[in-house]
Amino acid sequence: MKRLAGWTMSAPATLLVALCLIVPVTATIAATFVTGQGPFAAYAAFFGSGFRRAVLIRTLEIAGATTILSLLIGFLTAYVVSRAPPRWRSILIIMAVFPLLTGVVVRSFAWLIILGRNGIVNNTLVGLGITAEPLPMIYTQGSVIVAMVYLFVPLMVLTLVGVLENIPDDVIQAAQSLGAGPFATFREVIFPLAVPGLIVGAVLVFTGSFTSYATPQLLGGERQMVMGTLLHQRAMVAFDWPGAATISAIMVAVTLAVVLGMTRVAKRLNPMAT
Repeated sequence: MKRLAGWTMSAPATLLVALCLIVPVTATIAATFVTGQGPFAAYAAFFGSGFRRAVLIRTLEIAGATTILSLLIGFLTAYVVSRAPPRWRSILIIMAVFPLLTGVVVRSFAWLIILGRNGIVNNTLVGLGITAEPLPMIYTQGSVIVAMVYLFVPLMVLTLVGVLENIPDDVIQAAQSLGAGPFATFREVIFPLAVPGLIVGAVLVFTGSFTSYATPQLLGGERQMVMGTLLHQRAMVAFDWPGAATISAIMVAVTLAVVLGMTRVAKRLNPMAT
């Protein structure tokens, strides 16, 4: 009876998810197999194009670099916040996640001002005599990665703070009393217990950066096209709906593969991770 009541209560949400997510995604993927030139013709055309392969590889590079840097910066920040005195913890969390209160487009435009030819960084370098002329910083892969890290580090911090706060101080003190140094304590105690949060944060950052559109478009432009901007081009400029559906299907497949892969990694690093 309780199980039936649970299914009844979850039925509206399940139906909504099916209608708004599962059905559209399934229809999009199914459309890539009925192009009239064979079930896999659309995918053969995608991977047969050197330009589109380069876009996919560039997107994976940007998403991978963003995830790694966000993990490093976010973990260190979250650890400091979690070990701060209670009266400072809330203030530090607000400071860490304050950028989330601003829209993605606004934050991306801010980096145009910082990294532009006449931006803050170039004016400082030229003013100090470090460079004779402004450096080309925008419309590069590096500028996209920097902006993406800035966008996703607050999300990583939010994910990790709760996990690190739940690590008992007694466990860390016990490891230290048994002769473990700072590095050994981190390797044997803190890191294994933080693996679930690291995996969740990595999945959120990778999927968000892999499917991002606004930031790569503003800071990368046509020179640093990624899958999100290529999808927009094929759908809204070229009106190539089968090609756009193929790009969408590949993005979904890569995202699912990353989620499944990171889940397996989590189970190997920590059997209690889910």
